[in-house]
Amino acid sequence: MHVPRTICKAAFTKSRFLHSLISPNQSCGSRPKMTKRKTTKRSQSRTKFHLIYMLLALAIGLSLHSCADIPAGRELATKFGLDGVVKELATAARDLASTAKTASKAATSTKTYTGDDTDSFSACRQFFAGGKPPVVAPRPTNRDLCYDAFAILHSGESKTAVFVAEKLNRASIADADEKRTNKFFPDARLRSAERATLDDYKGSGFDRGHLAPAGDMPTAQAMAQSFSLANMVPQAPEHNRGVWAKSVEAATRKYAARATGDVYVITGPVYEPSIAQSQSIGPGKVRVPKYLFKLVYDQDTNRAWAHWHLNEDATRGSKPISYSELVKRTGIEFLPGVNAND
Repeated sequence: MHVPRTICKAAFTKSRFLHSLISPNQSCGSRPKMTKRKTTKRSQSRTKFHLIYMLLALAIGLSLHSCADIPAGRELATKFGLDGVVKELATAARDLASTAKTASKAATSTKTYTGDDTDSFSACRQFFAGGKPPVVAPRPTNRDLCYDAFAILHSGESKTAVFVAEKLNRASIADADEKRTNKFFPDARLRSAERATLDDYKGSGFDRGHLAPAGDMPTAQAMAQSFSLANMVPQAPEHNRGVWAKSVEAATRKYAARATGDVYVITGPVYEPSIAQSQSIGPGKVRVPKYLFKLVYDQDTNRAWAHWHLNEDATRGSKPISYSELVKRTGIEFLPGVNAND
């Protein structure tokens, strides 16, 4: 038994795409005639979703074509009505298109760090003195990441940060009373081959050591973001929880709370003799730094100094080094355009 001609037309004229599958002059009981489409220059992902739309449309079209003979077709038509079937298909197609668009944006949300002062960290220049990021030799896997309360230059070679930048002051320290989330996560904005994972740290004997400390975070969202593995380095546990937390991180917060203006802080790892020759952990080979540093720059007094620690459990507190000495040891100009007093 064939579906009445008027019903077929009512269903398929609701969608131009579905209507193209059955000609108005064709018998509803006859097999739909497929027209060969010309190949267009589309992206691979878009072509895949168009194929899904076509298959869905064909399945619905064939069901409607013989819905009087197939029990499932009669049930579908009764439950939704012919108009409802077409609307359901259109909604599903729109949802698929939206998902593809969102995924595409997420995949391109970061860019390679070129070292060009006019291009890097465009969304978070406030974390750098004078709005100028450090001058770092460009590397193909260096990528800049912006967060609510800090900025990261990430290395796909070490799978850790090159540096993490913050801006602290009395107000931000007063607001830094959020509860720790302790929910570590790999940053999905980074390519999978360039980022650390939770498995890399599991059973390694090293802590996931914050570079921008959780104790500096002024909001709940910033606190959650601080647990990105892009903000971590493999750190000797006694050092992380002991002298680094008390004599470096806490001391820096205490200083910023007393300062009359903004205090810029840049923290990072140092690999010796090189990244490739450094110890690694986990299946992803996350590199273990030999040293950690924390640069502190008080904009009002124009004074700068840096904490420099060996990444070992036995490390004890030591006198800070000068800014010029930090630049000499790392080869990075952290405060371009600033003539800081040591």
